Amino acid sequence: MAGLLQAGFVTTLPTSQRQFAPRVPAFSGRLEVFAGQFAASPTSACTTRTLGGLHSVADSRLIRTAAVAAPEKTESGTSQATGMASIGLCGLAVMGQNLALNIADKGFSISVYNRTYSKTEAAVTRAKKEKLDDKLHGYENFKDFVHSLAKPRRVIMLEGDIIIDGGNEWYENTERRQKYVGEKGVRYMAMGVSGGEEGARRGPSLMPGGTQEAYKYIEEIVRKVAAQVDDGPCVTYIGEGGAGNFVKMVHNGIEYGDMQLISEAYDVLKTVGGLTNPELEQAFNEFNKTELNSFLIEITALIFGKKDDKGEGFLLDKVLDKTGMKGTGKWTVQQAAELSVAAPTIEAALDGRFLSGLKDERQQAAQFYQSKHGLKEPEPLQGVDKAKLVDMVRQALYAAKICSYSQGMNIIRAKSIEKGWNINMGSLARIWKGGCIIRAGFLDDIKQAYERNLDLHNLLVDPYFGEKVAERQEAWREVIKMAITAGVAVPGLSISLAYFDAYRRDRLPANLVQAQRDFFGSHTYERTDKPADQWFHTVWDENFGSADSITTSGYKN
Repeated sequence: MAGLLQAGFVTTLPTSQRQFAPRVPAFSGRLEVFAGQFAASPTSACTTRTLGGLHSVADSRLIRTAAVAAPEKTESGTSQATGMASIGLCGLAVMGQNLALNIADKGFSISVYNRTYSKTEAAVTRAKKEKLDDKLHGYENFKDFVHSLAKPRRVIMLEGDIIIDGGNEWYENTERRQKYVGEKGVRYMAMGVSGGEEGARRGPSLMPGGTQEAYKYIEEIVRKVAAQVDDGPCVTYIGEGGAGNFVKMVHNGIEYGDMQLISEAYDVLKTVGGLTNPELEQAFNEFNKTELNSFLIEITALIFGKKDDKGEGFLLDKVLDKTGMKGTGKWTVQQAAELSVAAPTIEAALDGRFLSGLKDERQQAAQFYQSKHGLKEPEPLQGVDKAKLVDMVRQALYAAKICSYSQGMNIIRAKSIEKGWNINMGSLARIWKGGCIIRAGFLDDIKQAYERNLDLHNLLVDPYFGEKVAERQEAWREVIKMAITAGVAVPGLSISLAYFDAYRRDRLPANLVQAQRDFFGSHTYERTDKPADQWFHTVWDENFGSADSITTSGYKN
């Protein structure tokens, strides 16, 4: 299935240890095991229904499952004992084909299979062109594919029954499956994979979760396949259970926030400052030489320079302003709410995508306000110094990005504490330095911040980032003022500033909110002049009908 990476190990146990079990809950697939033999069956596909991004599977057929044995030693990527392939890959869409070539390119012998044989042929043809045909071998028959693998059979799958899921899966699904197959003697992992098509082929950022024991069986391969940076491969063991899925989910949430902030910076420069596409390309190329150095800034500069091959002008100006999404940003926001972690930048990005989808309504609203109230589309402000604006936007974008990354890291930290995953936040920042979509130069600074303080609550109070954000806050405010004056919406930039301003204040107006809650609902309150955890209630106005119906003691909500 496109966009999903599911990996697993399949091996055969001694007869005395074999047992039948229901099909492992998974995505639609056709892997069956009968009497210790593997066979492809056109009638064994699961029926999958998607409900809000979660997957339910109905299938009453039986398969034989098996546990993972100790891996055989390998030499030059091929089983020393048998000369058979070290690993197999099933499913050869874009991600699968590129990942298979990546593995072969790192010196490992790999067998590949796809239900549609033409895709297998395409992968083999490409391997020949890239002079990797000595490492990559394709099979039309599934049984032959399985028997080409050295035991214990290690199989990466992009479809079918799974042992390791590397897709954007809901972490609770992973934990449910882990418990289920664990009872059958099968180890189950979930591995977040980031980097898109290019990352899959050249080196992704990998976020494996599950048991450390299971991780050992793929560690050698994933360390070589992952993107390589100055301090090692972009992969580390994340933690137990669904930790890998969860971290990848929040990675995508940070990605949402990052892209929203960059799009707002573009809007300010183009709409408020009147920069042309070539000027925007130059500005972002310059950004990429500064503290904003990152994958997303780099590709944004390339996008600005792309001419339209189907007409005049630049291609970006012809792209419809409606943003798609696959659900991970929404999951991140939902988890932030469940964990009581503030994540307003990521939330603003999600809302931005929702609003972008209302294209017809927005067009009608634009016509309504222009015709009825004389409110025109935003225009460049007069007398703007473009060079100065570019520099201020650079500073504002950096400061807001730090807020976005802080929020994402705080979500992961909170979940790690709740689940007992013991995620190393510094290591997490390190593996995002290469291969993934949110890779950025300042991730090394984030890694160092968590190394300085293992219990860091927020990047904003790290000495390094505190200084950097404080230095840029004036420019940040000025950019937002100019955007507001011009009528340009900058929800990500502005809510990030509000997050910064609220987080650094000793006292917020939340005292009034709590007083209101006590007025109408007897929710009680704490006092600044009394010890903590002493709760009080007041009848604020007897005539108005202030509530006085406390039914619990020490009510703290």
